Amino acid sequence: MAATPGVKFLESKGVSFTLHPYSYDPDAEAVGLAAAAALGLEPSLTLKTLMVEVDGKPACCVIPSDRQLSMKKVAAAFCGKAAAMMPSLKAEKLTGYRVGGISPFGSKRAVPVAIEASVCGVQRVWINAGQRGLLLGIAPDQALAAGGVGGASTGVDRLSSG
Repeated sequence: MAATPGVKFLESKGVSFTLHPYSYDPDAEAVGLAAAAALGLEPSLTLKTLMVEVDGKPACCVIPSDRQLSMKKVAAAFCGKAAAMMPSLKAEKLTGYRVGGISPFGSKRAVPVAIEASVCGVQRVWINAGQRGLLLGIAPDQALAAGGVGGASTGVDRLSSG
């Protein structure tokens, strides 16, 4: 298994994590939920990485795979007025990752990252490692401390609805 930029980034920071490969289904309706099912993980602790634009500026949101992103809450979390999903091609160019394999760690360009606070008190979460079919298990406090490539990570009250 090739080391992704996200894996290399975390290793360079001395962050402890485990790798969890799974069979990626490109036809899955919800990639995060499919990953959770493939690995036998709790969907609320299997996080998806979503690239957004807040007032035209890029940002990254990390939320439980069984939740939907609230653009109103995203805008508020990043102190903006309006938020929208980033187009897939733009997200891939900005991060260096393919959609379905975007990680909040080791992106080509530093962007602010917000992780939903509801998962910050648990012992371990699973986040994409930067490759389709590969998650990493990490303590949320370690994920927050690591940040992105020079980007700040924060735990915010809620980014999702439901």
